[in-house]
Amino acid sequence: MSDCITTFFEAWQIEEAETRLAKINSAVAESIQYDDPRTPETLNGIEALSNYVAMFSANAPGWSAKVVKSDTISNVTRVTVAFGGTGPDGSQQVQLGQYFVEKDGDLVSRMVGFVGTGEQN
Repeated sequence: MSDCITTFFEAWQIEEAETRLAKINSAVAESIQYDDPRTPETLNGIEALSNYVAMFSANAPGWSAKVVKSDTISNVTRVTVAFGGTGPDGSQQVQLGQYFVEKDGDLVSRMVGFVGTGEQN
């Protein structure tokens, strides 16, 4: 799957700012709106989103974000993303997140993320 959503999450593992920004630019609309549990308010625009993704890269070096499942109903795509890498104890770790995504043409226009997949343990 090489759509704009997959492309956007590929940017999360890029540490070099210009390369990461170029990847994000190719995947999201200029007026992108982004929310997840770690954003205190909606992030608006590519620059704000790129700065946020840069924090992930800085705080979790070597970690990646990969789309592992998606489905679409109407204009909304539900995406499960596996964030993975080496944890503080040296073991491989994976954390799942779920996102609800709206597109404007071939670009992401709005994305809302949640920790986990909503399943009860």
